[in-house]
Parts: sequence; structure tokens; C-alpha cells
Amino acid sequence: MEDEEMEKKVQQYLQRKGFRLTELALQEERNRLSTSANSDVALARSDNDPARYHDGYSRLRTWAYSSLDQYKYELLRVLYPVFIHIFMDLVAEGHMQEARSFFHTFREDHEVMHSRDLQKLEGVLSPSHLEEMELARSFRKNKFKIKLCEYSYELLLQYLQKTQALVVLGVINEHITFEVSPGQPSLISDDADVVALIGTSKDLAKQINQKEVHWGLLEDSVEERMEKALAESDKIEAESKDADAEDNKKRNTEGGKQGASLKKAKKDKLVGATGKNVRTETSMVSVAPRVKPELTLPATPVEVEQSILEDLRNRAQLSSVALPSVSFYTFVNTHNGLNCSSISHDGSLVVGGFSDSSVKVWDMSKIGQPAKMSSSQSENGSSQGERISTLDEGKRTYTLFQGHSGPVYSATFSPFGDFLLSSSSDSTIRLWSTKLNANLVCYKGHNYPVWDVQFSPVGHYFASASHDRTARIWSMDKIQPLRIMAGHLSDVDCVQWHVNCNYIATGSSDKTVRLWDVQTGECIRMFIGHRSMVLSLAMSPDGRYMASGDEDGTIMIWDLSTGRCVSPLLGHSSCVWTLAFSCEGALLASGSADCTVKLWDVASSTKTLKTEDVKGSSANRLRLLKALPTKSTPVYSLRFSRRNLLFASGALSLSSS
Repeated sequence: MEDEEMEKKVQQYLQRKGFRLTELALQEERNRLSTSANSDVALARSDNDPARYHDGYSRLRTWAYSSLDQYKYELLRVLYPVFIHIFMDLVAEGHMQEARSFFHTFREDHEVMHSRDLQKLEGVLSPSHLEEMELARSFRKNKFKIKLCEYSYELLLQYLQKTQALVVLGVINEHITFEVSPGQPSLISDDADVVALIGTSKDLAKQINQKEVHWGLLEDSVEERMEKALAESDKIEAESKDADAEDNKKRNTEGGKQGASLKKAKKDKLVGATGKNVRTETSMVSVAPRVKPELTLPATPVEVEQSILEDLRNRAQLSSVALPSVSFYTFVNTHNGLNCSSISHDGSLVVGGFSDSSVKVWDMSKIGQPAKMSSSQSENGSSQGERISTLDEGKRTYTLFQGHSGPVYSATFSPFGDFLLSSSSDSTIRLWSTKLNANLVCYKGHNYPVWDVQFSPVGHYFASASHDRTARIWSMDKIQPLRIMAGHLSDVDCVQWHVNCNYIATGSSDKTVRLWDVQTGECIRMFIGHRSMVLSLAMSPDGRYMASGDEDGTIMIWDLSTGRCVSPLLGHSSCVWTLAFSCEGALLASGSADCTVKLWDVASSTKTLKTEDVKGSSANRLRLLKALPTKSTPVYSLRFSRRNLLFASGALSLSSS
């Protein structure tokens, strides 16, 4: 009697709390125990009966596909997690032949949405592989969250109760949690979270994202000082024009030239007003808050400040109706040896990192000198400043830097072009002088290949990303890293500095992006939403937004203050290798392995600063302004100069032509 009363109380508790699946499992277990021993053996999950896994999934699949179209798309979401865990259960129990047969029979159901995961799981050949594979461990540790409407959820419960599908019920209870919402079912949704892996990583992200991020610009930065000086000079110039116009008006109050002088005065006022408006729009980022630097920043030379002032004075104002001029540098005859490319901030230098461990720099100002173009005329750029004498001086069109002992995967110029960093599979980072054409320092600290390296916006400091799952902060004057950022579950593939130098962002093969505090080395944001490895990052000029691009061609815009995705950008059909914001933040450029450069309107995001976080998914949908296809050149790198010219580079791919 006590057992029966206890069971009733447990059942009442489960009903009161709404734990329908647990209640159903309890009933099924009670029914199983009440049957004969033979029935018990037939219903239990047995190592000697692997066919029950196949039958359980097959029946669930048939039922889901035969459901009404209104609910079918939601119910089909259950199949992938069940498929994954049944396969792993078969492997774990040693039924390898049945596991392979099950995998190949039903993998086509999930090929479109989950091809990357299936390719990895296809290599599982023994139970030990499940323990070693990171993806499999992640599936086992965490639960899938599936979004369903109330009626779809009720249909699933009815099916499980009617069919007594214990294998499927066991998988669902152990590895799936449902987010049930009222209303009509959603059809094919662009929401990346309709089927998402949650658990420890999701809980960790929620905990991390509660921390505060000071996303503003640096106090008294060089560009801010230059913009103020430029605004003052424009104001004085406009006032002088107004004064001249008034004088002309007074002088010509008599005579036949009065109309002409009035027209000139109006024209001068219009020009002055237009100039003021341009400067105001150019300085849209000035509405961002100001923060103090956490790192000791280097002093800026006077000649550099003058150069920045000149660039600001000649900056083109871009918008959705005023797109940038684009200069594309194409490498040819690379024989698939070019791994990376980068362009200096003014577009005057282009660097390539090669599989033969070499780094080559082309000087764009030397283009058009026929005497220096004899051996590599079709390669962009030329310079006779080589320091290695293996070729005749008159034939080389680039400066050759040698020192790495493995393929070079990343190369980047300092903000003012006087230094160059390169990283390699030899696990080192090298600092080169573009003035002396020499290697200055070799930085050792990573244990595996270094995939990416990036200078900070002020120079002197740089960040690196590696196969060892860490990112590191360095300064040019120290051979050991200042900070080590550890937390990613797989390779750190790309790294990007925040504009105020207080944070770095990292993109990883674990499909997440993280934001780190450079002073403490602490992760303060974790961005979850990508479905494949993250390959590129970019920060908006005001420091509030970040763009990330992945292997599947998806770009996501993130709000650093909230940690949420503002808008996904869909349009590329292959890896997004590079991203760049225009100087005022109105446009985002993306470059891809699909041989296109795409320009996106992000003005809607920056305008939310003025409206104090007024939300609206339709308002924040970013639209594609223009797609610029190359003949057959995947886009390796993009760079907006301070004058808002867009530079791009890539290697001609004969295989895709």
C-alpha cells in the first residue's frame, strides 16, 4: 500500500509541475514491470537486440513525415537529435556493423542542415572514438533544445504513448528538452535556435553575458583630436566664406551684377553648409561613449597625426546610395601556394603568406614600371627592395622575407605600415620591418600552428589565435605573451581587436565567438548562433557592433552590450574569409570563397544608438546593397582606408574558372 500511495503522490507531483515526458516514462516503466518476464525482455533496451534502435527511429521518421504539413516541419526537428544519439548508443554498445548501417541508411535526412557534424561522426569506428571526439562528448554532455508549438508537442506525446517506443522515449528524456510556445506552428524558420545544443555551454554563456562591457571609444584618441581640429578649420573656413559673401553683397547692391553676386553668395553658403554636414555625418561615431584605456598606449608621431588629418579631410562619405570605390589586387600564378593576404591601411602595400614559408610584400606605387615587371608582370605590385640575393635584382617584383619553417597562415601590417607581423604552422610569430626589410623578433609561446595575428588599432600590441585553443596578447617589446585567453573548445581561427583596445574578439571552430578583457584575460561575452566554424571578424568604428562570418557563408551582426544577434546576413554560398566596416560604420563589406565582395547596409544598426535601443526585427534587417563578383578569384582580405576607399585582394583560382 505504501508503494502505491508513493506512486500516486509522485504522479500527482509530476502532473502539477507539468513534467509530461517524465510522467509518461514512469507509466511506461510501471507497465513494463507489470508484464511477464518474457515481455520484459522484449521491451527492454537490450545489447542483444540492436534492431530495436533501427525500428524505433524508422517508425518515428515515418510518423513525422506523414504528419499534416502544418505540423510536419516542427515534428521533423526531433529526428536529428534522436538519430545522433541512437547512432552513438549503438557504437557505445559495440554494435559497429549495425551502427554503420543505421548511419548510412538515414544520414540523407540530415545532410542539408548538419553535413559538417555528419562528416565528423562518419569517422567514429569504435567506442573509444566517442570518448576522444570532442563533438561526440559535447552531444553527450549537453541537451538539444527544440522549439515546438503546443499542439505539435501534444502530437509527439500521443505518438510516444501510443507506440510505447521506449528506445525513442529514452533518448528524448535523456538528451532533449522542449521549448513549447503557444500559437501556430512555425514553418521553415531562419531562427538558428529552433534546434540548438544547450547545457553547460548555454548556461556558461548566460552567466558570462551578464558582465558589463564598456564598448565606447578611447578618450582623446588621435582621430578624435584630428576630427575636432578639422571641424574647427571647416567652421572658420565657412565663416570666412559667409563674410566674403556679405561683403560682395554690399559692394554689388548697385549695378547689374547684383543678381550674380547674390547667386554666388547663396552658392558659397550652400557649399559651406554641405561641408559642415559631411563632417557631421563623418563623425557619427562621436555619439559613442568614451572610455579610458586599460593598456599603456604608445605616443603618436606628429607626421602620423598630419597624415591622419589629411586622410580625414579627404574622406569620402559613404551610404546606401554612395557606395565605395573598390580596388582589387589579384595574385596570379600562385600555384595554390598563397594561404593569406593583407593590405596596409593606405592600400600602398600588399603582403602574401605562402605555403613555402615565405612572406612577400608588393609596393603598389611601383606598378607601371616595365623594367621591374619582367618575371611577374601579372602579379600585382612591384618593389626592388629585396634582401635575399637568390634572384637577379632586376627580375623580382616584391620584397621577400624568409625565416619561417612552415606555411604562413596570416600576415598583417601595423596601422602606419612600418611593421609587418606573420604567423606560421611552425607555431611562431615574426615581426618584420618594412623600412629595413629585416626580421626583428621571433615570438614563441604557442604550441601549435598560429592561424591568425592582428595588430591593435594603435600598433605596438598584437593578438594571435592558434590551434592550441588559445588566443594571446603580445607587445612588440616583449618576447613572452602578456595575456593568455583560454576557454574555446576547439581551434581559435581568427582574432580581432576592439576599437578602444580594451577587448579582443576570437572566433573558433567550436562555432562560438568570445569577447575578452585584455587587462584581466577574462571572457566577458560568449556569442552562440553560428552553425559552423567562425573564420572572420570585424568591429564597427563606434565599438558597439561586431560582425562575424563562418564557413557556411553566414554573417552575423552582434550587439556587444547585450550579447545578442542584431541580424543574420545571408547571401554568400561559401566561406566568409574577410569582413570590414567602412570608416563611419554605414557599410559592411564581406569577402568570400564564392568569389564575390558584398556590400551591406548597416546604417540601421548605428541609428539605434540615437533611438536608445529601440528594437524591431524588421528595422534591424540588414539589406544587401551590391554584390561585386570577380572572374574567378576567392576574396582573401578587405580593407577600408581612412579615406573610405575599399581595397581587396585574392588569388586567381584556375580550378573554378
